[in-house]
Amino acid sequence: MTPPSSTYRLQLRPEFTFADAEAQVDYLRRLGVGALYASPVLDATPGSTHGYDVVDPTRARPELGGEEARKALSAKLREAGLGFVVDIVPNHMAVEVAKANPWWWDVLRHGRDSAYAGHFDIDWSRGRILLPVLGDDDAVAELKVEDSPDGHELVYYDHRFPIAPGTEGGSPQEVHARQHYELVGWRRGNAELNYRRFFDITTLAAVRVEVPEVFADTHGEVLRWVADGEVTGLRVDHPDGLADPGGYMRRLREGAPGAWLVVEKILHPGEDLPQSWPVDGTTGYDALREISGLFVDPAGAPRFSLLAGSPDYAAVEEEARRLVTDSILVAEMRRIGALVGAPDAPAAVAELMIAFPVYRSYLPEGEPHWAQAVQRAKEKRPELASTVDEIDRRVRAEPHGELATRIQQTSGMVVAKGTEDTTFYRYTRFAALNEVGGSPADFGTSVAEFHESAAAREAGWPTAMTTLTTHDTKRSEDVRARLAVLSEIPDEFADAVERWTATHGIDEPSLNLLAWQTLVGAWPISADRLRGYLDKAAKEAKIRTTWTDHDEAFEQEVAEWPDRVLGATELGVEEFVERIKGPGWSNALGQKLVQLTAPGVPDVYQGTELWDLSLVDPDNRRPVDYGVRRQILDRIEAGELPEVDDTGAAKLLVVHRTLTLRRDHPELFRGYKRLHAEGPAAEHALAFERNGLVVVATRLPVGLANGGGWRNTVLPLPPGEWTDVFTGTSAAGELSRLLSRYPVALLVRGD
Repeated sequence: MTPPSSTYRLQLRPEFTFADAEAQVDYLRRLGVGALYASPVLDATPGSTHGYDVVDPTRARPELGGEEARKALSAKLREAGLGFVVDIVPNHMAVEVAKANPWWWDVLRHGRDSAYAGHFDIDWSRGRILLPVLGDDDAVAELKVEDSPDGHELVYYDHRFPIAPGTEGGSPQEVHARQHYELVGWRRGNAELNYRRFFDITTLAAVRVEVPEVFADTHGEVLRWVADGEVTGLRVDHPDGLADPGGYMRRLREGAPGAWLVVEKILHPGEDLPQSWPVDGTTGYDALREISGLFVDPAGAPRFSLLAGSPDYAAVEEEARRLVTDSILVAEMRRIGALVGAPDAPAAVAELMIAFPVYRSYLPEGEPHWAQAVQRAKEKRPELASTVDEIDRRVRAEPHGELATRIQQTSGMVVAKGTEDTTFYRYTRFAALNEVGGSPADFGTSVAEFHESAAAREAGWPTAMTTLTTHDTKRSEDVRARLAVLSEIPDEFADAVERWTATHGIDEPSLNLLAWQTLVGAWPISADRLRGYLDKAAKEAKIRTTWTDHDEAFEQEVAEWPDRVLGATELGVEEFVERIKGPGWSNALGQKLVQLTAPGVPDVYQGTELWDLSLVDPDNRRPVDYGVRRQILDRIEAGELPEVDDTGAAKLLVVHRTLTLRRDHPELFRGYKRLHAEGPAAEHALAFERNGLVVVATRLPVGLANGGGWRNTVLPLPPGEWTDVFTGTSAAGELSRLLSRYPVALLVRGD
């Protein structure tokens, strides 16, 4: 097996099954795709729309068509010459519907005597398994015992639980008292849970894949597909939650020696993937940050800071992480603290988590990150210094011991919940930068930084995945591209926001600023879509309301806002969007071409071959109209050169021609060399050469137009005759000619 030339991400769900994916294989082949990249396909919680809540890793999901349909899709892909990349979830399994997960059901039924008791990361020293599912503790009085085909079960509304053999008889409450589990009020989960979970989600119980037998049980079926040649690549979800990520990767590589293997490892700026991992690279959030940032004008930073009230990013992030350690992941802090033994150990552990400069350290690799966290924690809380030092001593003495392992597993939870899921909704200075793997404090990416990163990727991780949109991005690539235009007109946008807010503002400043950026970035958008997004944003920010503690009046204000502003034509939002739409298209085509041609294996998220103005999930999981895309592809294959307009056909042209070239001529996509434009508008051209291939993209298009266009700016081309793949015309070095039809060009030597 070899790495795919590119991938195309499909979100499989009960409404879009294996058979539906099979029906699109011919379209993907025509588009130029190298491999279909699917969301998790193992059996998941009934009705799941994403598949990350696996309940049975030993079979293909019946709701997607089951094993027969999976094999048919695999066969169709092989017939078309496409690879098949599958997303796997090693860290956790879903326990929301207990009976749907046969392993969890057996553990609840038999306790520590279950054959699967060691499969889940349960702290058995604390007695019964705590299940926080009741409205409150007093709701134990509402339990019932009901018959089922498998015997009697304890029932609480829609929740059903097994009854251990020999514990029947008496009232439901007496039966409950005899079980290996204890049903308690849902609010007790964050502080008292005695099994490891995924982030703060108590319905996802962590699995101990570091145990060889557990690895074999959870991965056997998928590895069989790889061995049979039906799956050619694996995408590993959330490696930071694993006890030993490096060991896991080595075991996975042994089981899938020829597969393309990428990991959803989120790298902070300047952080590298551990070189000891035998993988092809990350899933590309680092590339997303570098590429999207190219189209952001750093000169806009001061005005946006002023508009946002000049918040201190580090202070906002610290406060958000502290909220997570002190109220959301309290159970985790206590469990780790108990391993230390000191009275103030939970507080010291929390301070270390808050201080982490990256998601987690991989000891003994990544020692500088650990040392940095230790130093920061002691400086912030001197009174905890002795306990922090004791933790540091023990972690360094046993980098693979339980204390070190649990700290590393948990730091990623704190960073992800505190930064991605809280800070990014509080620090809303410039939303285009608030992306997974990004740093909103850094206002864009310099051209030099991009070229350095691209060259480094070619040298070190040439087959890593690159991406611009995923199922987890906070907004789609095209929304970010349009928002990037605002960085070039900061005063105009800030004045508009202040004017709009005066009559139609939301009574919470950070959400208000986020709302106006979202409205402009995703326009045209329905009231329902905008309402759903803002409700999620308000609750994730945890400023005025949360998912668990509601401010009903504020939530009502937020819910009414979309109808208020969409009906207020006097605001002039539509007219404002019309003025920035064209430059936004230029940015969108530029960043897409760069992603598709730069080092790495590019992924195209479902539907984004046309303009896609989706927001965070579930908005980005909406159905894709492949009929429209097929019709546009028909016209392009017939020779049409579409205009850059609302149809998005120009983007499909760029995607189709570039992916096809990658697939048919992989030799062109090797090496990396920066090219320099010369002339008055040189800073607006981003260009690089690969092996007989030249890429040119326009950046900061508003400034380019305001300066009079390209004027006499030229891009000296390497020797030879060059042809633009998009237009079919002979290429010249004068950028005013080269980029007259499209704001991007893809040049190859010869005809």
